[in-house]
Amino acid sequence: MKIDAKLKSQTPAFSFEFFPPKNEEGMRTLFDTVAELKELDPTYVSVTYGAGGSTRRLTVELVERIQRETGIDAMAHLTCVGATREEIGGVLSDLKNAGIQNVLALRGDPPKGQEKFERTEGGFGYANELAQFIRDSHDFCIGGACYPEMHPEAASSDADMDALKRKVDAGASVLITQLFFDPNVYLHFVERCRAAGIDVPIIAGIMPVTNIGQVKRFTAMCGASIPGPLLQRLEQTNGEQGEIRKVGVEHAILQCQKLLEAGAPGLHFYTLNRSKATREILQSLR
Repeated sequence: MKIDAKLKSQTPAFSFEFFPPKNEEGMRTLFDTVAELKELDPTYVSVTYGAGGSTRRLTVELVERIQRETGIDAMAHLTCVGATREEIGGVLSDLKNAGIQNVLALRGDPPKGQEKFERTEGGFGYANELAQFIRDSHDFCIGGACYPEMHPEAASSDADMDALKRKVDAGASVLITQLFFDPNVYLHFVERCRAAGIDVPIIAGIMPVTNIGQVKRFTAMCGASIPGPLLQRLEQTNGEQGEIRKVGVEHAILQCQKLLEAGAPGLHFYTLNRSKATREILQSLR
């Protein structure tokens, strides 16, 4: 079923994001995680697309397998990186033939070793171009990414909002935010979106902190920030992993509670192919 249709009657939505594993052990871990999280009855799950389209085939195979074996609606990430219109059209046809109805249209990050994104000859340079192509050629629910604290490459917050509006106008009917840790950041962002004429559901992206170094790397890459009080609590753990995880989960629970109380239509958990922290958070919320 299409996610935008589900959101009209099933809110708040709870969803999980996975990435394609690099080996058989990782694949076993992933499907153990999927089985554990299935018990929480997610609205949908999504599978990422490797840098430079490096996991293109595996992403298609995984969303098909997850949806077929679990009955959970799956969303495939799709990027513009390293692919022509014809190649992207082929991926879309494969997804359609596999029964997938949901696609997250992304520009994508440049491949490893390449500093800036470069449009592939015969391909797309922006997510709105990809969204338009998908809308014109197939009947998918199109999702889009958004950045509550501004895309790191945007010239300004206004320019970033204009780009997001183009993406929605091109066909994105659901938005999923990049990770953030302050509920007020999300709420202010939603207000700005509504003022700009963006009226589609905006699902909050949640990443529980379980590793300080890891979350610092992620926030540096995506333009997100760690609130001072949270960072102070994390650093007071002196690197003790159990304490870091406890602080991260406690913060995520409070963050999610505030978001749901404020009317967020859904929470999308960046699971990193692990289930424990996400399960604890959702069980607490329910």
